[in-house]
Amino acid sequence: MHPLKEEKIILEHIDPIIVLGSRDKHIQQIELAYPDATVSARGDVIFIKGSDEDVSDIKKLLEQMILTVERKNRLTDFDVETLLIMTRSDREIETPSYLNSEVIMKSTSGNPITARTPGQKELVEKHKHNDILFAIGPAGTGKTYTAVALAARALKEKRVKKIVLCRPAVEAGESLGFLPGDLKEKIDPYLRPLYDALEEMIEADKLEFYIQKKIIEIVPLAYMRGRTLNNAFIILDEGQNTTHMQMKMFLTRLGIHSKAIITGDITQTDLPTKIQSGLVSIQTILADVKGIDFVYLDGKDVVRHKLIRDIIDAYERHA
Repeated sequence: MHPLKEEKIILEHIDPIIVLGSRDKHIQQIELAYPDATVSARGDVIFIKGSDEDVSDIKKLLEQMILTVERKNRLTDFDVETLLIMTRSDREIETPSYLNSEVIMKSTSGNPITARTPGQKELVEKHKHNDILFAIGPAGTGKTYTAVALAARALKEKRVKKIVLCRPAVEAGESLGFLPGDLKEKIDPYLRPLYDALEEMIEADKLEFYIQKKIIEIVPLAYMRGRTLNNAFIILDEGQNTTHMQMKMFLTRLGIHSKAIITGDITQTDLPTKIQSGLVSIQTILADVKGIDFVYLDGKDVVRHKLIRDIIDAYERHA
């Protein structure tokens, strides 16, 4: 067994409570992410003890936490979690990209919604210059959440008149026809992630009004056939579960003054084995079309539980 390494960081001209958090809450966040390491503080000195790798990570993390306090004069749980994600993802964090990211909008609880990883920041930037954008990456990378935030902002700023969110109702091993309930009850489980995102961004009464007036529509992909959507922000989620023709059908719904973001994970296709995903083929078909671009997120952009990245890495190694 390797001997434990010890390091210390001296806080100069900074209130330790801001860095450590109320009742050392930020230290608890760090120790939860690094269970084999210990972090303690006495006065203005922070002590780190653990393996070489853990101590190195935590030291970089604390340096970035201090830098954030110097820049913003505050440090939130959100800041610490974001810096933790970036540190654990082995990315260079000397200039954390999210610190310079614009605020897309405020959540209903008042928290700023920003790009939290380099991949998300790329999504936000490329959306400005393209009417159709594909965001491809594994679960947990925030691609759908970020896309919904961009759509909600566009509606709030009156740059579009409506939002249309859709998903293909494709599930592993089941058929909608055999599920209990009416059509709404059958499709709601597939659309629930879109509702969840919207509920964090739009007050409940306003969201209900928008849905009743069809200013915001959340529909299965099949309901898009035959429509032309002008002045709209359209999102297709779970794009990997579209066929070649379904993807073409969706893309040709785009009307004037409209934008579309298509999200999906090409490693998690629920289509029958012999059917190629429309999200796979479209990367070749539209590769050189001006006004259309692709963003590829990966395990290093995961913003869910820290184990999600490890799970994704394990599956990639197995494959």
